Amino acid sequence: MSTKTRSSVLISILAAFVSVSVSAQTYFPGRHDWQKRAPEEMGMSSTLLSEAIDFAIASESDAPKDLALAHELSAFAREPFGQRIGPATVRAPLNGLVVRGGYIVAEWGETAKADMTFSVTKTFVSTVVGLAFDRGLIRSLNDRAKDSVGPEFQDLFASEHNQKITWDHLLRQTSDWEGTLWGKPDWADRPEGEKPADYPNRKKHEPGTRYKYNDVRVNLLALVALNVWRRPLPQVLNEYVMKPIGASTSWRWHGYENSWIELDGEKVQSVSGGGHWGGGMHISARDLARFGYLYQRNGVWGDRRIVSEEWIRMARAPGVNPNYGFMNWFLNHPVADEGKTAAKPIPAAPDSSVTFRGAGANIVYIDWDNDLVVVVRWIGEGLPEFIAKVLGAIQAPSPTENGAHR
Repeated sequence: MSTKTRSSVLISILAAFVSVSVSAQTYFPGRHDWQKRAPEEMGMSSTLLSEAIDFAIASESDAPKDLALAHELSAFAREPFGQRIGPATVRAPLNGLVVRGGYIVAEWGETAKADMTFSVTKTFVSTVVGLAFDRGLIRSLNDRAKDSVGPEFQDLFASEHNQKITWDHLLRQTSDWEGTLWGKPDWADRPEGEKPADYPNRKKHEPGTRYKYNDVRVNLLALVALNVWRRPLPQVLNEYVMKPIGASTSWRWHGYENSWIELDGEKVQSVSGGGHWGGGMHISARDLARFGYLYQRNGVWGDRRIVSEEWIRMARAPGVNPNYGFMNWFLNHPVADEGKTAAKPIPAAPDSSVTFRGAGANIVYIDWDNDLVVVVRWIGEGLPEFIAKVLGAIQAPSPTENGAHR
């Protein structure tokens, strides 16, 4: 063996050794054992972190904790067809966690209580679509959605407009799908027009050209995904994500009282993509933190890949809306507004950070630059300042940042 060949072999062996060592150093919590570290051990100030938490608690939403009542008092209930048709919880007070390097450095409130998480549910919808994509059940995101559903659902895509809609359009909320699903017309969700008579005659937009946050269309995506998997989406999520990451058994993913279909001779509920009319994902802050940590570790948990890097890359890529990737990946890109200085949704956070967001507000903040996951629930309007205070508590690089990649 030549000297050059021996050198190449040695370099390869050393590279492999370093790779294994780095992987071995990355901490992943066991199901019943999530280790804690003092903030100072993870390069953060306990004093400044406590101040951030105090700020969050003081910023708690003032909406009723009975979320069924909160719905009735909200603008959603005053929309056409706005009645609640899914279950709701009585929520806990504001609670959350700060995780750095995989270790809990701060935790407050009832973080084990499973509560509605509203539109964070959308990230679970896109995740089960990603699992199908990774397994080849979806050939291309540019394929038409109509080609994935059975004959009993073809009417949902019968119009010339709806026939054009692809997986990518649904994932990015740019489909402009027209129709009614589970008793809710598309136009009734966040209706547009100067007067109610205008709502049903909304302007149509070519699929893929306009972003519109719309829960009816999210529920359509969940139904199409159900057709692809041919099994309940909560079962898919549990088998391929929640059990592997050590989530609790307290979470529940609900649909509506009228969203049951017959599939392969069995009654199956098509789940909802949010809590707009009740239902959606009911989950604890601790389980949300595990879910966020899975993505902060780029789809890997321990020695197992759960979500592909390709899917995460696509989910983080902006669409027509420069601060929205796949549902419910809110990006933090600076966007200029009519010649004004470019601004970010969370000014203190890195451009590369993302949040999964739901009404309330329910927030999962993921920061690869700072090796950080933050979950905060029911914070009201104080999110940007709260995140700024958490980031201000960082005084040194994370000692385990080897596991975090942009």
